[in-house]
Amino acid sequence: MKLVSRFEAASRSTAELHGLLSEAFNAFAAAPRGSQQRQDALLSMRNIEDELAVRTPKL
Repeated sequence: MKLVSRFEAASRSTAELHGLLSEAFNAFAAAPRGSQQRQDALLSMRNIEDELAVRTPKL
């Protein structure tokens, strides 16, 4: 999986972000420990979750 940047995450819909988050999680789980693929997937998950948090209505 390629790295999902904050800029790219901001340009996607919420539904697309949830799909990308699932893909990133699966890529993280399948990648060898310590690999660049695993680091990219982890950073992608962080970027996606940060963008989703911005969109979540505050109570």
